[in-house]
Amino acid sequence: PVFTAFLLADEINRAPAKTQSALLQAMQERVVTIDRDSFPLQPNFTVFATQNPIEYEGTYPLPEAQRDRFLLNVIVDYPSRDEEGQIIDRTTSTQSATPAPVVSGPEILECQATVRLVPLPAHVRNFVLDLVRSARPKDPASAAWVREQIDWGPGPRASQQLVLAAKARALLKGRYHVTLEDVETLALPVLRHRIVPTFSAEAEGVSGDDLIRRLLREVPRHDSK
Repeated sequence: PVFTAFLLADEINRAPAKTQSALLQAMQERVVTIDRDSFPLQPNFTVFATQNPIEYEGTYPLPEAQRDRFLLNVIVDYPSRDEEGQIIDRTTSTQSATPAPVVSGPEILECQATVRLVPLPAHVRNFVLDLVRSARPKDPASAAWVREQIDWGPGPRASQQLVLAAKARALLKGRYHVTLEDVETLALPVLRHRIVPTFSAEAEGVSGDDLIRRLLREVPRHDSK
């Protein structure tokens, strides 16, 4: 099943460690190794995965290295009233639909290459660096509360992914440059799975999102010149 362009792993934390390890290689190296043979995956190979945030019995938590390979961690809440009404209409009647492709693999690769061409202003780059590095408890410049409430902070991949996601959002908004708003909007989904709160923070009911929001309030912004 992994030899596809779009892989949906439903409740990925119910996969045993061996399966997660194999998927980690596919996500990082874009290859699958069997014995001494390696088989390449498609260049536009993408993984979408779900986790049940409530029931953890019989699950295998993803290691930090694998969580770090996911670009975004999006919280899917209950649908709105109108959305839930549409769900009822579409699933309890005779309505049917035939899926049709809207974009090709080469077009996706072209879009990905275009995202990397979006300019990154120096003041936005510096804000990304300040934001990510301030979440590392071992960084000499980190605040005292960070060392008390964050057990493990985001690595360099967080900075990379935050910039790439911000560039993509800029294009989706019809702009050809990244703004501080792009970074601030994407900070939660990019960083929440890359920050591990301390036991004391969890005991006080402080979540990873709470920590990121506090960092966003405290990290200074520098306007472009």
